Amino acid sequence: MIGQLRTVAIDCPDPRALAGFYAELLGLPLAEEDSDGNEWVVLGGPVGHQPRLAFQQATDLVPPAWPDPARPQQLHLDVTVDDIEVAEKAALALGARRLPGEGDGFRVYADPVGHPFCLCWD
Repeated sequence: MIGQLRTVAIDCPDPRALAGFYAELLGLPLAEEDSDGNEWVVLGGPVGHQPRLAFQQATDLVPPAWPDPARPQQLHLDVTVDDIEVAEKAALALGARRLPGEGDGFRVYADPVGHPFCLCWD
């Protein structure tokens, strides 16, 4: 192993707003001491404690268009849930939207900015 994953950074127009969405979705605390105003917002524990997500300001972001390869997803998160129906309802209430696509054990959604993510169950 060369290193360990430190943070996954996601571009978005409003880092605080998107961080708020993922804080509720994943139950991760705001790491204000590692954030930089409204341009770089971090969720999770201190460096070295996983998971950590960061949101960086990209005012001209062109969001992905699932499943259009002309505007690919760039990255996505898989989120494990106990009850897909309860989790879906909660995610939609936070501002997620359902996208085309699902499979054996997952459904595809977009966060409020348009980044795809999956709710997964075993």
